[in-house]
Amino acid sequence: METVTFVLFGATGDLAKRKIYPALYNLFLEQKLPKCFHVIGLGRRELSDEVFQAGVEQSVTQFSRRKANDPVSLKSFVHAFRYQALDIGRKEDYTKLLQRIEQRERELNLTPNRMFYLSVGPEFFAAIATNIKESGLGSAAGWKRLLIEKPFGHDLQSARELNRQLSEAFSEQEIFRIDHYLGKPMVQKLGALQQNNPVLDALWTNRYIANVQITANETVGVEERAGYYDRAGAVRDMFQNHMLQLLMMVAIHLPKNSTPEEVRLKKKKVMEDLVPLHKQDIASHVIRGQYAAGTIQGKSVPGYTSEPNISEASLNDTFIAAKLQIDAPFWRGVPFYIRTGKRLKEKSTRIVVEFKEPLKQQASAQEEKPMPNLLVFEMSPHEGITLQLNTRDPQHQGAFKPIHIDFHSNHQDLPEAYENLLYDALLGKPTFFAHWDEVELSWQWVEPILQAFGDQLVPLHPYPAGTYGPAESDALLAKDGYHWWFDSECSSEIQLKGEQYAYHSNH
Repeated sequence: METVTFVLFGATGDLAKRKIYPALYNLFLEQKLPKCFHVIGLGRRELSDEVFQAGVEQSVTQFSRRKANDPVSLKSFVHAFRYQALDIGRKEDYTKLLQRIEQRERELNLTPNRMFYLSVGPEFFAAIATNIKESGLGSAAGWKRLLIEKPFGHDLQSARELNRQLSEAFSEQEIFRIDHYLGKPMVQKLGALQQNNPVLDALWTNRYIANVQITANETVGVEERAGYYDRAGAVRDMFQNHMLQLLMMVAIHLPKNSTPEEVRLKKKKVMEDLVPLHKQDIASHVIRGQYAAGTIQGKSVPGYTSEPNISEASLNDTFIAAKLQIDAPFWRGVPFYIRTGKRLKEKSTRIVVEFKEPLKQQASAQEEKPMPNLLVFEMSPHEGITLQLNTRDPQHQGAFKPIHIDFHSNHQDLPEAYENLLYDALLGKPTFFAHWDEVELSWQWVEPILQAFGDQLVPLHPYPAGTYGPAESDALLAKDGYHWWFDSECSSEIQLKGEQYAYHSNH
């Protein structure tokens, strides 16, 4: 791996402490960082290198999935960190930063490869990119890369303007847009599962699949993000980015050994084939909700409009469910149901593929109908794959009985999303980052929904905290003859009655 200077804007922020430093530490332990590697952290406050390094050490000790049991390794790791105060809008601070970086590169005899990670609010992206260019920070002989966190714009127009501004300082090949859902190990396995299992690849079509459900439930409320979240809502915070990225990843058909460019083209094609929703039809395809007071895990929690810094009159959405269609040969006629929300009964992120049910025709009028075959990809809170099949139960007059074949990884041994993404960025591999084409098409598809919400064409349904969202989201599937899996009494009974065959892995 090539040497690199890792320049981190927002080095004293929460994301850096909770995710970035622990991810770098685990890569360091696995020898996945360049041997000559150093970090320059930037923030508004004046800090000494020693104080900054102590903060990095505390972050690793508190948040790393691997415990910092080796003081020698930990000391070697934090020694690579330096700190410099920087005002984002002050051009002379970038000149000082360039001098510091060049001095450090000379000391370590490094090739001037530079990675700029913007762990700051999106309102600062354009100014930082412009100052990187004008100061000469991005003009070194080596490569440069820009890593930015979502949101990538607030709507289609602002996203396009942001992309225009970034493109004046960095090429598309140099911009790595982070969507941490794309770093989840199970998401990264979706393509490989299809490519390396001909049976699964053959079934990945409307001939066999009845519907696909993509769920991301959260038990937390708005918490410390009121200022941002009340302007964004679930549709901007989760749906336009994370949920549509999961849709793209599950819907693509990839040949073996696909290049990053092939992956991006396939994902772009999924978005191009996504049937657009017209403003006047949104209400029949999209359900929006807002959590009211309720109980989660035995604890009473307030409603959204009673949260600190949220207006009592807020009509912001904290839940969204939608029915989508892909007008392409593999998927034509297969509904994709997507939902995400806050203050729900359980924390879970999963994809459920429900297969068509020819066995129903074989069951007699007297016996219980067989359950559909299901393929379930669990991403949170634990990662795993479950396949639900049917068999005859000789102890109950040969009635149909579901069995489950499970693969669940030891989640403590799995790399976290930011480890995967930082490693790929260091290697210059863009496969699991959001390309501008995907971002633009996602905003383009969501735009009529935002307009319908703004014109109050879609009702806002209250739902008690600690439930699975408004009842109207169940009706969205019920009118097609389906229901959400794994959050109804019926689904609980299925799991309890089914005989289970499990394969557990430590990898």
